[in-house]
Amino acid sequence: MPAREVDRIGSGSPRLDLILRGGLPANAINLIIGPPGAGKTILADQYIFHNATDDRPAVYYSTLSEPHEKLLRYGQSLSFFDTGAVGRRVFYEALGPVVLAGGLGAVIDRVSKDIKARRPSVVAIDSFRALAAYADERQFRTFLADLADCLTAFPMSTFWVGEYTPEDIAEAPEFAVADSIVSLSREDLGVREFRYLQVLKLRGSGFMSGKHACRLTADGVDVYPRLADPGDATAYRPGVARTSSGIAAMDALVEDGFLAGSSTLVAGPPGVGKTLMGMHWVFAGARAGEPSLIASFQENPSQLEHILGGFGWSLDEDDVHLFYQSAVDLYIDEWMSLLLEQIERLGVRRVLVDSIGDLAVVAADQVRFREFAYSFIQRCTRAGVSVMFTMEMRDLFHVGRLGEGPLSHVADNVVLMQYVIEDTTVKRALTVLKSRGTRHDPRVYEFDITEDGVVLGDPVTISGFRSES
Repeated sequence: MPAREVDRIGSGSPRLDLILRGGLPANAINLIIGPPGAGKTILADQYIFHNATDDRPAVYYSTLSEPHEKLLRYGQSLSFFDTGAVGRRVFYEALGPVVLAGGLGAVIDRVSKDIKARRPSVVAIDSFRALAAYADERQFRTFLADLADCLTAFPMSTFWVGEYTPEDIAEAPEFAVADSIVSLSREDLGVREFRYLQVLKLRGSGFMSGKHACRLTADGVDVYPRLADPGDATAYRPGVARTSSGIAAMDALVEDGFLAGSSTLVAGPPGVGKTLMGMHWVFAGARAGEPSLIASFQENPSQLEHILGGFGWSLDEDDVHLFYQSAVDLYIDEWMSLLLEQIERLGVRRVLVDSIGDLAVVAADQVRFREFAYSFIQRCTRAGVSVMFTMEMRDLFHVGRLGEGPLSHVADNVVLMQYVIEDTTVKRALTVLKSRGTRHDPRVYEFDITEDGVVLGDPVTISGFRSES
């Protein structure tokens, strides 16, 4: 017998619902946990306003940790907060005076009375943890059982919001009652702060595991799913067409260009011509009718347009798109989510990431960066999208290795650009070190940068140069 689909409650955020495989289970008890200022109340409010209707309203109860009036005042700064809905399909009620006057038993009586009168679709209690101070452990467990019975007797979704930590899961009894647990957290890396959303429990449903980057914005909690695709053994048809680099002599080194849908790493020291090589590839694709996208971190649009103009290119050309974002305050998962949305929306066939080193710096750790690199390349390959990364190397001369990052072995193609010294002259040279599934010329070629861009010269022998470290 096929498994019955679980009814879901949406958040109003497509990316968050994707993490939850469609949303939180409907008619369930959900815990939203995290430290003060993590965004718990904002997330609960998102669910309240997204799901409340005139026929099935929502009720948001404040308790004793935050004044009732502050919930309303600060909530009005959010774009989804509809002041016209308050008192009509969204009701804010204060449980603080109730618990102070009559204890936890009075809380159940009040909630039960409101449910019968209003027949809500969503109920939130914030802060739920504050209620534990008004009973001993045994009394609080009895209160939890009675309240759960009250809340599940009628078809509605409940949110308990509280300043819990993941360590409380093993001890606090409310975690055993909850059907789902969503954690919001903050972590410091140097002087930077990162925010994350993590699903710790989702009864009867799968979800995307791990920590997902998020930001608190005027639109609420904006979440970016962690890009970590598992290995997919499903068969697909790899591309057999070739993608021109825009440099005829370069294409000749790899059977008329790299395979479509492949990934290429262009590595070299500062100023050697990595970005220029990438631009040749982008504009060759765009002029051949392949929508191409430049993902840039260093040069803003004005700077990049000035550089391109010197070689006869322009960002205004057909099928050329720019995705610029400063490397300052950058979340790798946020950047990747927005980039993938652009690729799909524009039908992009070529992507230049200039440079991958900027992403490596902002990744929380090297494991996360390796997951990102593998997942992004795999996703693009299966979609037939060709990707080129530039990567800066520290060694100006006599390059001994490509660094410790994951790209050199994950990428299908690797092009090394380097400086060499001949007598008293510094020259540029490039080598195709690797081209997976393609015969290639591994010899070292001298090249120049002219007004026409990269111009490849003749092959040279290593003994013709005196390399210095």
